[in-house]
Amino acid sequence: MWPGGCRWLPVFLQGYLNLGRLTSARTWGSCWGPMAETFSIGAEAASGLRAPVQQNGDAGGDARGERTSGSPKPVDAGVEPPQEVGKQTPMSEEQAPVAPSGPGKRKKRRDATRERVVPPPKKRRAGVSFSDEHFAETSYYFEGGLRKVRPYYFDFRTYCKGRWVGHSLLHVFSTEFRAQPLAYYEAAVREGRLHLNEEPVQDLSIVLKDNDFLRNRVHRHEPPVTAEPVRLLAENEDVVVVDKPSSIPVHPCGRFRHNTVIFILGKEHQLKELHPLHRLDRLTSGVLMFAKTAAVSERIHEQVRDRQLEKEYVCRVEGEFPTEEVTCKEPILVVSYKVGVCRVDARGKPCETVFQRLSYNGHSSVVRCRPLTGRTHQIRVHLQFLGHPILNDPIYNSVAWGPSRGRGGHIPKTDEELLRDLVAEHQAKQSLDVLDLCEGDLSPGLIDSTVPSSELDKDHLEELAASAQKMDGAVEAAPQVLDTTALAPEKAAETDVVNQERDPLCAECRLVRQDPLPQDLVMFLHALRYKGPGFEYFSPMPAWAQDDWQED
Repeated sequence: MWPGGCRWLPVFLQGYLNLGRLTSARTWGSCWGPMAETFSIGAEAASGLRAPVQQNGDAGGDARGERTSGSPKPVDAGVEPPQEVGKQTPMSEEQAPVAPSGPGKRKKRRDATRERVVPPPKKRRAGVSFSDEHFAETSYYFEGGLRKVRPYYFDFRTYCKGRWVGHSLLHVFSTEFRAQPLAYYEAAVREGRLHLNEEPVQDLSIVLKDNDFLRNRVHRHEPPVTAEPVRLLAENEDVVVVDKPSSIPVHPCGRFRHNTVIFILGKEHQLKELHPLHRLDRLTSGVLMFAKTAAVSERIHEQVRDRQLEKEYVCRVEGEFPTEEVTCKEPILVVSYKVGVCRVDARGKPCETVFQRLSYNGHSSVVRCRPLTGRTHQIRVHLQFLGHPILNDPIYNSVAWGPSRGRGGHIPKTDEELLRDLVAEHQAKQSLDVLDLCEGDLSPGLIDSTVPSSELDKDHLEELAASAQKMDGAVEAAPQVLDTTALAPEKAAETDVVNQERDPLCAECRLVRQDPLPQDLVMFLHALRYKGPGFEYFSPMPAWAQDDWQED
């Protein structure tokens, strides 16, 4: 018995440790395919960045958490845990065998050839930020007003999710990771790109167990973002304040990693180990604050909880907004965390936004917004409800909401129909990144689609796998031919980056995607001011908010 007679305490502690480990990989999901790379701060083994508390403002609401279960099953008395033949694997106390007796010995010999022992999970170091090693994975280049990332190889890592336990890798791939056909994963196995507990996977029929550690190497492509620089507004010993351009996420998520504010600040301004104090939607621009230390981060988050901070936004909306001050207190409900869509609903959480018109040019209005709460997409949803959605809001000013586009909360569709129509609209425009989705996220419930365009037939993949082996040999020989040791360090690094830009198994490498126009990456919502006890930061008014601005 546990000291003090608490029989439940050891179980609680074990469950707590497993829950922390599993939720750290909660959005790893579709990362198995290059076309479906869902990445989160928790899944990044070395990030340690804290997920900021939602607060005053139009928070991005990256609350796509998934509750999983996967605590180890207790060892039955008299039954020895299965072991892998011919291999000594260290075991934790929970995995220590119990000496069998009687018929149990025969069971041991029968199971020994089919079962394996999973090593105990490794401890992750908390509080470690992105390092120079991460920043050196690839490089930027600028083209057509866009910041682009050169394709690169990346290892996704996660512990086995609870719902995967007892299923084969083949089953998991076919049911959850449809970004690529099974032929792709078979080719990836032959190329040694899939690892289970740091051993190359030999057969997709292997059955997953609790604590299994999975690693998958993919060829990663990131969507382009605006070429506008991330400008520093202020910096002192406590905080860094920047003017975030539209289209750039705050931290790694979805298909974005290097094209994020965190990585740009680290690579271009040598600002590392930053703690985001609040978040902005990817398409929202303006004042963004980071703490330099955990202590400062905790202090400001305490101010957030005490409602001591104020945020002020400016936006351009459709039509002639009322001249008098308008306060909207409609509750907001999350329709889908996965797609990132909310709406006004009586079952939602209470919230409040104060609006004041600044100007009207005959077609659209510039409106100042003061969110008094921090619900996901609060400003955008409230403006939609008032019948004045943001002029170029790709979600809340869409025909998918019906003829009235959600005005007054009138949506003549079920939530499922709404999500399906929104996804279909952006898939047709090849703009799924607006919804933080990729092809692999499109389940039958979201859209009725045929085989994804990224899928390749098995014969083609086998040919590509053969060519990949030849390419590997060519790449290994390249340093000798080019004599990169004699080159300047930056030239040698550039050569390494070029060598990894094309991958014979990567379907994305063969797709021709039309680049967005820089103006297509801007949404007319800007964080203008951020104020708290002892500080106040402003961002310049954007061009589209000027009184004399006219639509194109």
